[in-house]
Amino acid sequence: MATIYDIAEKLGVSPSTVSRALSGRGYCKEETRKRIIQAAEELDYAPDQSAKMLKTRVSNKVLFTVPDMCNPFYFDMIQGINDVLDPYGYLLILMDTKNRLEEEKRAIQLLREKYADGMIMVSFDFCEENIGLLNRLHAPVVLTNQYVSPAGKDRFHYVWVDTQLGIKDVVRHFTSQGIRRIGYVGGRLQEQTGRERYEGYREGLQEAGLPLCADWIRESDYTEQGGYLAGLSLLNGSHPPPEAVACANDLMAYGFLRACEEKRIRVPEDLLLAGMDNLSLSARTSPKLTSVSLRAEEIGRTAAQMLVHRMNGDNRPIENEHLRPKLVVRESSVKPAGFGKRET
Repeated sequence: MATIYDIAEKLGVSPSTVSRALSGRGYCKEETRKRIIQAAEELDYAPDQSAKMLKTRVSNKVLFTVPDMCNPFYFDMIQGINDVLDPYGYLLILMDTKNRLEEEKRAIQLLREKYADGMIMVSFDFCEENIGLLNRLHAPVVLTNQYVSPAGKDRFHYVWVDTQLGIKDVVRHFTSQGIRRIGYVGGRLQEQTGRERYEGYREGLQEAGLPLCADWIRESDYTEQGGYLAGLSLLNGSHPPPEAVACANDLMAYGFLRACEEKRIRVPEDLLLAGMDNLSLSARTSPKLTSVSLRAEEIGRTAAQMLVHRMNGDNRPIENEHLRPKLVVRESSVKPAGFGKRET
C-alpha cells in the first residue's frame, strides 16, 4: 500500500507538502494539490489510521455495547445512534458483552486504551463494580439506564425509559378489564433491569389490591427460548392458572405464545398476554402482541447526541434524559366475550 513518501517521490515534492494537500490543512498550491490527489488515486493510497490516531489521539470511533447482539430491540437503537454519528464521520463499533460483567469490564478497558473516543453502554445490571470503573475513566460515556451512585459525583450521562412504569401500565391494563390473576415472566431479580421490571409488576398488583402469588411468577433470560420454558413451567405448575401474563420483553412473550400453543391455551380467549419493547414483529404475530414501546430509536439518538457533545469538548454539567414508555394495545391483551371458557 502506498504511503505519502511514495507520492512525494513520484512527484518530486516533500512528504510534508503531500501531507498538507491530503489533509487540507496548511498552504499548498492548487496545481500541486491536484497533482498529489491524482497521484494518490493512481497509487491506491490510503491514510494510515493508526499513525493518525497516535498523532491526534482521536480514533473517530464510538463503542456501543449490548448484552445480547441477537435481540432485535438494539437494531432500532443502532439506527438512532447512526443518524447522529454519521454526519460527524464517527464509526460505530458494536460489542456483544453477552450479559457478562467480565466482558463489560473488557469494553471499559478498551475505552481506557483509547480504542474509541466514547461509549454508549447497555447493561442489564449496572452495579458498583462496572460503575466504579466507568467513573474512573477520562472518556465520555452514556448509559441507557438510570444509575445514581450512593455518593453521587457520577461522571457519565444516561438516557432511560421507565420500564418499571411500563410493566405497571400493563398490570393496570389487565386490571381495568376485571382481571385478577396476573402472572409475570421477567429477568433475574439479582440484576438491575430484572428488579426494576419486577417492581413495576409488584406495584401494579399492590395498587389494584391484588395479592402477590409466587406460583404465577417465573424468572427467565430475555430470550424466546427462555420465555417458552418459563411458559411451560408456569402453565404446568400453577393452580389455578393466571388469567393474564406480563412478560418483561417481547422475545419472552413470543416464547410464551409458543408454550400456550403447545398446551392448547388460546390467546386471548383463555389467557391475556403482553410484552415489552414493541418490536416490529409484535404487530405481525398471531395474535398481534400488546407491548410497551420503549422508544429504542429515540434512546439511541438521544444518547448519541449527548456523547457527541462530550466528545467535541462540551463540558456542560452531567445531564440525564427521561423518556416515558407507551403501552401499545393489540388483540393479545384485550378480553373477548366468553373469556376463560375453554374449548373442549
